[in-house]
Amino acid sequence: MADTAIGVAALLGGFLAATSNHMPAGLQEFLEIRLTVKNLLLVLGYAVVWRMICVLCGLYDERRTRDPRLEALRVVAAVTAASAVASIFPLISVTGAFGHLAVLYFWIGSTASMLLLRAGLRVLLTAPRPRTHDVLIVGSGPRALGVFYRLGGARPDGFRVLGFVDSSDGEMAPEVRSRLLGDLAGLEQILMRHAIDEVLIALPVRSRYAEIQRAIEICERGGVHARYLADVFQHRRNGRQQTSAEPLSSVPAHVSSENDRLVVKRWLDLTVGGLLFVGALPVLAVAALAIKLTSRGPILFAQERYGLNKRRFKMYKLRTMVLGAEAQQELLEARNEATGPVFKIRADPRITPVGRVLRRLSIDELPQLINVLRGDMSLVGPRPLPMRDVSRFSQPALMRRFSVYPGITGLWQVSGRSELPFDDWIRLDLQYIDQWSLQLDLQILLRTVPTVIHGRGAV
Repeated sequence: MADTAIGVAALLGGFLAATSNHMPAGLQEFLEIRLTVKNLLLVLGYAVVWRMICVLCGLYDERRTRDPRLEALRVVAAVTAASAVASIFPLISVTGAFGHLAVLYFWIGSTASMLLLRAGLRVLLTAPRPRTHDVLIVGSGPRALGVFYRLGGARPDGFRVLGFVDSSDGEMAPEVRSRLLGDLAGLEQILMRHAIDEVLIALPVRSRYAEIQRAIEICERGGVHARYLADVFQHRRNGRQQTSAEPLSSVPAHVSSENDRLVVKRWLDLTVGGLLFVGALPVLAVAALAIKLTSRGPILFAQERYGLNKRRFKMYKLRTMVLGAEAQQELLEARNEATGPVFKIRADPRITPVGRVLRRLSIDELPQLINVLRGDMSLVGPRPLPMRDVSRFSQPALMRRFSVYPGITGLWQVSGRSELPFDDWIRLDLQYIDQWSLQLDLQILLRTVPTVIHGRGAV
């Protein structure tokens, strides 16, 4: 379906590009003249032929497209054959409006779009998926040991116990002692250092009530989901609801919304993100060509960032800097203009002339739609931060921004972006987490459009 859409769009786009100087009365009147039943039938017939050419060139045979280089050659062959068929249009055009220049534009546009689409799908379909749910158990007594065995026995491939945390000096089972990461006083630092999906509190209720409450507060402040085995403690965020989730019956103390609305949010990410990615292919094709022609190095730039629960993932951008820019950052640290642990320079000497334009228009961010489709990111959420910036976080409360999926856009982007100091940036991130709703996401998406058009705060 995407190939068919690309073929038709490239054909019509090439025609419009080649005849743009013949539209003195505007596009609408031009289309009224050209939009006839005959032309519609010709486009429909061409779409069928285009589809047949793609099939004959083996573009849907997995054995023939397993190698990206061979697949690219088949794409070029298919587009070239389709261009030969399209060369009939200049011959049958009564007015001569459809010329050979339109065919050339079709060849360039469809080749670039199909190669980018397939490259994006290849990255999407080969994305690694987390196989485990990493859990930290607070406690070291019989209850904690029982939880450890119930987790491992019920779903050995689903849960992974990273270790135990407890301040007790009592007797511990060997399984617990060998996995002890520290005491309750160090829980906050442990949450900062490790990627933890959930903290399971298994302390005795009557004798250690205050410590349980303290553990819940630390988890809330650090942005890590927590569960405990009794419904008798106070919450500061979100409601309480008894659950019977296998393999444990527990009570969640979540720090961000977790309900059916998140399913709708993911559905919006997939549908809107997919449509935006297909629509952005022509823009990406032009940008990729400009990058390749003006500087050495790859078109895409992949950098490890922190996502949900501090899980690392590779975030994709169009390359806007010179080759080896990351290695030069240490030399530029003294010129850092941003407050807090982040790094920003307005006149960064590493940015290429084309890169400056791409950043101004936010075109360099478009490849992150691949991250959205892979499930690493969402369309809306806090921006994913580089490892360098997160390593300089000194306040555990800052970690709460990792309790939701990072986004391409968010409250920070539509409120000034790089014009805002770091404290305001974090405040907006936490405000988004606390006030999240589908309506807020839609509002941010709508506000992103004028922000990008005016280039406000872009660096």
